[in-house]
Amino acid sequence: MTTRPATTTLWRPTGPEELALVRESGWRAWPPRLPEQPIFYPVLNEDYAIRIARDWNVKHSGAGFVTRFEVDSEFLTRYPVQQAGGRTILELWVPAEDLAEFNAHLVGPIQVVHEFR
Repeated sequence: MTTRPATTTLWRPTGPEELALVRESGWRAWPPRLPEQPIFYPVLNEDYAIRIARDWNVKHSGAGFVTRFEVDSEFLTRYPVQQAGGRTILELWVPAEDLAEFNAHLVGPIQVVHEFR
């Protein structure tokens, strides 16, 4: 019997185009970054993700979504928490070249938990 690794819950605000690619993966992977996107930014709290999806993604894409997903906690130790503003604006900065390995450490599916239009 194998035991499930300890996990950390992360959130990602996203627009409809990225969400479509996640859906195509079977809800199991984030798509590769575009050349102008050198970093993948999952966030550490739901409220921050909601603000980005509602206030930025809707404005720029017509819709915003908040996703929730679990990642192997031990794997995440290589990415220090980044405070990108106030004390609750916390992110992980995953280099684009690490994204395939990051995806390999997802535990379970990526879930949509909020939708804004």
